[in-house]
Amino acid sequence: MSIINNKVIEKALNDFFGFKNFKGNQLNIIKNLLSGKDTFVIKPTGGGKSLCYQLPALISNGTAIIVSPLIALMKNQVDTLRGLTKESNIAHVLNSSLSKKEIDNVKNDIINLKTKLLYVAPESLIKKENIDFLKCVNISFFAIDEAHCISEWGHDFRPEYRNLKIIFNKIKKVPIIALTATATEKVSIDILKNLSMQSARVFKSSFNRKNLFYDIRPKILNERSPQYISKQIIKFVKENNYKSGIIYCLSRKKVEEISKILNVNEINALPYHAGLDSSTRAKHQDAFLMEECNVIVATIAFGMGIDKPDVRFVIHHDIPKSLESYYQETGRAGRDGGEGNCIAFYSYKDIEKLDKFMQGKPISEQEVGRQLLHETTSFAETSICRRKYLLHYFGEYFDSNFCNKLCDNCKNPKIEVEAKNDAKIILDAIFEGKEKYKFNDIINILIGEKTKLITDYRTENLNSFGKGKNKSKNYWNSILRQLIINSHITKSIESYGLLKITKKGYDFRSSPESFMITEDTDYSKLTETSNFNSLKNEALDNTLVTMLKILRKSVSKKYKLPPYVIFQDFSINEMAIHYPTSIDELKNINGVGNGKAIKYGEEFIKLISKYVSENEIIKPEDMVIKSLVNKSSIKVYVIQSTDKQIPLEDIAETKGLSKIQLIKEIEEIVNSGTKIDINYYLEQYIDQESQKEIINFFKEDYKNNSIENLIKEFDGEYEEEEIRLMKIKFLSDYAN
Repeated sequence: MSIINNKVIEKALNDFFGFKNFKGNQLNIIKNLLSGKDTFVIKPTGGGKSLCYQLPALISNGTAIIVSPLIALMKNQVDTLRGLTKESNIAHVLNSSLSKKEIDNVKNDIINLKTKLLYVAPESLIKKENIDFLKCVNISFFAIDEAHCISEWGHDFRPEYRNLKIIFNKIKKVPIIALTATATEKVSIDILKNLSMQSARVFKSSFNRKNLFYDIRPKILNERSPQYISKQIIKFVKENNYKSGIIYCLSRKKVEEISKILNVNEINALPYHAGLDSSTRAKHQDAFLMEECNVIVATIAFGMGIDKPDVRFVIHHDIPKSLESYYQETGRAGRDGGEGNCIAFYSYKDIEKLDKFMQGKPISEQEVGRQLLHETTSFAETSICRRKYLLHYFGEYFDSNFCNKLCDNCKNPKIEVEAKNDAKIILDAIFEGKEKYKFNDIINILIGEKTKLITDYRTENLNSFGKGKNKSKNYWNSILRQLIINSHITKSIESYGLLKITKKGYDFRSSPESFMITEDTDYSKLTETSNFNSLKNEALDNTLVTMLKILRKSVSKKYKLPPYVIFQDFSINEMAIHYPTSIDELKNINGVGNGKAIKYGEEFIKLISKYVSENEIIKPEDMVIKSLVNKSSIKVYVIQSTDKQIPLEDIAETKGLSKIQLIKEIEEIVNSGTKIDINYYLEQYIDQESQKEIINFFKEDYKNNSIENLIKEFDGEYEEEEIRLMKIKFLSDYAN
């Protein structure tokens, strides 16, 4: 656990995974783990969680123990890891699917120091013979994938996960890394407490998946159009022919029905649900991974067990039970950063059905379940930016101006209306009710509806009772939700959703200001769906892309691996831009690296060479190589020069850059995780008082805003250069 040298880690990234740069905060996570510290990672699907423990395991002494909830997920990751090297025993699974002979082989590989990662289920880890064996093994660290399974507040709680800390203590005292793609603040606290990891360093990445398009469509079911939703799905899938997609349904019956309808309409689809035997489920999953079928129709039993990066759409035939589930399931689209379309069909009748399913459960469980359902309803019916709503739910601020029309509400914006006075009426009602009412109770008070709760508490005597009866329930819903999103009101999780007024809300009550809202969509009145356009793929040599994908499929069958394990789509696309015709050139393609180039590259090189020759293509390799070399040399020169405290003007002049160009180069270096000390320059350029003011602002309110927005925040008091330089200092001092 002593390897924390950046160069060693970056070389391993390129050698094993073929990547030149880390994604987001991966490098800092890896360094924290390698330095022997407990680590908690909250990173969205597609953000590169797996690499955060796979790379440290590959370069550490001993074997890392990876706790994973599903056999399919373990197999998937082991196949991927084995594709990175010539050694098939670099990663193993240890679970109930293995024979005694296979288990003995796994243990021998671990004893002989050949295995770097061992994937286990909690049920296997708890067995005495496995505990006794692991006590005698050199373990580098424990990793817990899908860590939200630990929390009773998580959307996929697994009771056996709550015993992991006890098991770890029985085996060995080594660092722990816990990782999840979805965790609200309450779930995070529960995970850390259960694992006794309160002192762990927490790395929380943005939940924003910039490439996903969120679209909620009305689910219109009537006697005239019983197949309405099926027609919508068929139309969309046919428009996206040959693309991989998942369609989620809440019931097994609906899964079978939809998959049959798709097949009748010449769409290659397979069902997946817990009612199928394990061999059929495995067969259907493999067919999807190997691209022998394009679409899987599934219950929520499907998805966590796959690591397929090129799923292009996720359709929810039925709205999920919680926003965590929705986020997790939609997150399976576009994991490679490419196109990802997320469509959900919504009807309030589905919410009522889900509510009925909770009857008979303990009261506290019903309260939590209904609170989660209420959030899902609010998300489905809101007319504000869906990305903003979703990220707010996970405790993250988002400026809807940056949605880039990648949700149906931003693509087709609704008219805004002034609601300052009505917002104050809501805050007055909450205040007058002594903050002891929930969302729906406040709405009922305002419209003057007498419920049992209102009668019991004699709420009809409040001044607020019936004060908003001249406006619709939908209208008051909209204002209340937007007051919550804008932090005028919070929901108390511990008190099952009681509404509390924040300081911002109290300030608004005493001095109301403009409060513009968009009214929520009334789904009961809609008769047709919104228009939907797929995201555009970037322009490539599409003929070569097709040929390379056909070859990839052939190679994948030979190695009995999913096609994306050979090369991911973004690597194929890059090959169709740069036309690599040698192994050395192929190594430079993003996502390839030394291991894959040697193992799989020969056939791809032959195909590309032949294609280039037959089509008389002039390769852009010289230009590409030059730009890479120049970029690298500038980076090295800048780091060395700032270490020597050379004035920025002199550095810029030497490299033939303007000062602002140099500053942008330094920003790129700092954003990649390298610390650059420019204090020597700032002392002459910006006075201490100004520096302190800007740094304090960044500490309190830094949300990765654009430079333009930051200049506006300071009312133009500071120039662009000054803001950029202070941003470099802030990131170097506090992020890198």
